Amino acid sequence: MSDWSPIHARVHQVLRSRQLLRRNQSILIAVSGGQDSLCLLKIMQDLQPRWGWRLGVVHCDHQWRSDSGANAEFVRDWVNQGITQEAKQGAKQGAKDDEPLTMHLCQAESALGSEAAARAWRYDCFEKLAVAYGYGAVVTGHTASDRAETLLYNLMRGCGGDGLGALQWIRPLGDLPGTIVRPLLVLERQETAQFCQDFQLPVWEDSTNSDRRYQRNRIRLELLPYLQEHFNPQVVRHLSQTAELWQGDVAYLEEQASLSRLPLQQDNALHRHGVYQLPLALQRRVIRQFLQEHLPQAPTFEQVEKVLGLLNAGQGSQTDPFPGGTIALVSGDWIRLKPASTDPV
Repeated sequence: MSDWSPIHARVHQVLRSRQLLRRNQSILIAVSGGQDSLCLLKIMQDLQPRWGWRLGVVHCDHQWRSDSGANAEFVRDWVNQGITQEAKQGAKQGAKDDEPLTMHLCQAESALGSEAAARAWRYDCFEKLAVAYGYGAVVTGHTASDRAETLLYNLMRGCGGDGLGALQWIRPLGDLPGTIVRPLLVLERQETAQFCQDFQLPVWEDSTNSDRRYQRNRIRLELLPYLQEHFNPQVVRHLSQTAELWQGDVAYLEEQASLSRLPLQQDNALHRHGVYQLPLALQRRVIRQFLQEHLPQAPTFEQVEKVLGLLNAGQGSQTDPFPGGTIALVSGDWIRLKPASTDPV
């Protein structure tokens, strides 16, 4: 079939309209071997002649499964022998650079203990490769389905509004000038599956994706199908749209909180009457931003609420110790952070 499909057109359009990637950019494509990442890889290669990109591929072996080495070889062989030939043909039709893809394999020294640890290690690999090879962006195969699942996962963890704006289209790559880009947020998982079938792309079936011990798998395999059947067949699309709306709201509120906080903050103190004059949504965000600057870890909802309660409290009122042994206490017109052993002033 033709190498241009409606899905190609949708991804091409979203890249242009949202300005996610630049022409002639060096781009690293994260490929696990699953349907979403293979769909992404083919689309990126098919679009390469129009954009003039220099493309590389990275596969991260987390050492979680006994077949992880075979999975890595599958991706390497497919890149070197399969899609690469299609990329060369496309390059002859107008791509600026017809060099084959650069393949990178990152392998963990031992099995990583959690999804969070695996994610941190994976993104550290991306950053190192970006520095070493000059990649300006890393693209991943996250879809609207992943976005819906992440929203539900964060909602049930009590993450607040920030966590509901799940999976941004583009975000910084650590402290580097590069970015993480998610072009497939315009697609649902059933669409990437059909795409792989239409273009006869081989898909590596990851056994961990069906392991219901992982909460995200239960959301994907049990909760979302139940919601689709009994509540709303379009629940994935609507949840993804909700995440999109929340991202805009959160970005605006964070900006307004930062602007409001600057004249109200004095090193390790907040002017409590000034904060009290703000709308409640900004009060909470100003306090959370303030605590983030001074605590060793992100403040919880309960910790923010304790400081919020000091806005109208009497002189000398204080919170329980935060992580690291710091307390917040009322000192005149200010809420100050001090070591728990320090007497109130």
